[in-house]
Amino acid sequence: MEENKTLFEKIGGMNAVNAAVDIFYDKVLEDSRINHFFKNINIEAQSGKQKAFLAYAFGAPMAYTGKNMRDAHAHMNLTEEHFNAVAGHLVDTLQELSVAQNLIDEVVSVALTTKDDILGR
Repeated sequence: MEENKTLFEKIGGMNAVNAAVDIFYDKVLEDSRINHFFKNINIEAQSGKQKAFLAYAFGAPMAYTGKNMRDAHAHMNLTEEHFNAVAGHLVDTLQELSVAQNLIDEVVSVALTTKDDILGR
């Protein structure tokens, strides 16, 4: 039954997460508001971390062993504008992949649970 599936399953599993993260980082790297945060970052390694985190956050049957969001972003001095830019690219990516709006809303809800930690509040 659809209502018993995790968000991870509803959006299409790991293939969908992989496709979304690849498109997402293309958008992020083109955005002058935020691309400087990734200037000296190995983007392939970063993409792998993002894929693992999103799969876990969306309910994949796997453990997440990376840093927590507060520690991972503590040194970055991120603002509301930065968070909103990233969130916007995530939504745009999911729309580009024809993800249903109700699932995009679920993804946004998950993302919003990380906002205070990412912004260090």
